[in-house]
Amino acid sequence: MGRIRTCLGCRTRTEPAHLVRIAAQGGAAVVDFERRLPGRGAWVHPTQRCAERATRALPRALRQPHLDTSPIARWADGLDPSPDRRNEHHMDN
Repeated sequence: MGRIRTCLGCRTRTEPAHLVRIAAQGGAAVVDFERRLPGRGAWVHPTQRCAERATRALPRALRQPHLDTSPIARWADGLDPSPDRRNEHHMDN
């Protein structure tokens, strides 16, 4: 199956192709569409629900306690609220 990532919003494990990467840049969390920004990244489904849930956990996930998450909140406002997770695997640990 290849690499697996966990969505920071819903904790579902899936392939990176189903997720977007979020990274810290200049003290703010930004969507890394190209997946090339340096440093730690967090993975999130491109849905409003997962992005909103992840916003709260981003400072810890990216190890930046004073991270501005408002760019992610604005990005989440324009997303589809319902996720499509047909090809994903949930871990029951």
